[in-house]
Amino acid sequence: MYSLAIYLYMFAANVAALFGNRKARLMMRGHRETWRTLRDKIRPEDRPVWFHAASLGEFEQGRVLMERLRRERPDEKILLTFFSPSGYEVRKDYEGADIVCYLPFDTMLNARKFLHLAHPRMAVFIKYEFWADYLYQCHRHGVPVYSVSSIFRHGQIFFRRWNCGYSVVLKWVTHFFVQNEESRRLLAAKGLTNVTVTGDTRLDRVVQIKEAARPLPLIEKFTADGAPVFIAGSSWPPDEDVYIPYFANKPAWRLIVATHEVNPERTAALRARLEAAGRRVALYSELQADAAAAEGADTLLIDCFGLLSSIYRYATVAYIGGGFGVSIHNVPEAAVYGVPVIFGPVNQKFQEAQVLKACGGAFEIDGADAFAALMDRFEADPAAREQAGRAAGDYIARSSGAACRIYQAIFA
Repeated sequence: MYSLAIYLYMFAANVAALFGNRKARLMMRGHRETWRTLRDKIRPEDRPVWFHAASLGEFEQGRVLMERLRRERPDEKILLTFFSPSGYEVRKDYEGADIVCYLPFDTMLNARKFLHLAHPRMAVFIKYEFWADYLYQCHRHGVPVYSVSSIFRHGQIFFRRWNCGYSVVLKWVTHFFVQNEESRRLLAAKGLTNVTVTGDTRLDRVVQIKEAARPLPLIEKFTADGAPVFIAGSSWPPDEDVYIPYFANKPAWRLIVATHEVNPERTAALRARLEAAGRRVALYSELQADAAAAEGADTLLIDCFGLLSSIYRYATVAYIGGGFGVSIHNVPEAAVYGVPVIFGPVNQKFQEAQVLKACGGAFEIDGADAFAALMDRFEADPAAREQAGRAAGDYIARSSGAACRIYQAIFA
């Protein structure tokens, strides 16, 4: 059943590529290039440490480990693979790895060929990556596999009564470094005791980003008048349905919006929507060309990538997008700066969101009315807003350190 599903997915991806789907086309071309990359760049004696991330978020969770390995063991060769184009296309030139490529579809033939060409001495799979054929081939060839920042829930296929035998893949993992105690208990119920609760390396990464955050003079100038600043990160149209109506009547607030997808059409449509709500909008690219473009503006659209993690430092309140769609984006990236965080109802898969809600550092809203009520409360009671921000920052500070514990266990 598992193999059939993989082959059906392969077929669908090939068809989508033929009909012009950009992501599918990038993926299929990248899979073909993987074999040449491995042949050209890896010798049998290299025995690289192989890190695998599904996409960009998982890459960030593994990045702290890769960079420490590079710093402390510069002779180690590092192979980094991605499944998704949204990860590979952004990080294909990442200098922390010697080789960056796609991981071809999980078939027995591909898994054998990959291990034959890559010659990894160990594999580090990040969070949800449990590819049956790759794990089996690693097990069969004596390549230890470490699952890092993994998290398990009762509803996952491994723990259902009818899992079609898929739970056997867990037995091929050398050691699990899980995010919480519940994950340890679920694995123990399957007879797996090779488990250590270490927490989430994502928190180490956001602390690292905060410490390295560069000053942004254009943002500082935009926020220099002391007005409260609302920052919406990774925003989608359903998120904008929630917060734009509120700020139509709040000229005292500065808005900074960074959309999840950045392209001219999306930026133009959002700019028109904000201006229709009475906001005076400038684009970050306009400020780069002429800083005076921000004069009179109360809303700034970030029409480029790579700034959001540094921009959050200027927030009075932060909003994380995605909670009215598939799921929320990176909550710790904002919380690390000690600001209260707001997001939509689709957040159950993220432990940090649940803990932040419980400690009073984050707030779940189910629509525009709930958002308006919360923001009114923050306006009326600045002390409560500041306390929520402290709760968020304190959680990140006391919960970091997973990367150090994992590194010591695997590489020390």
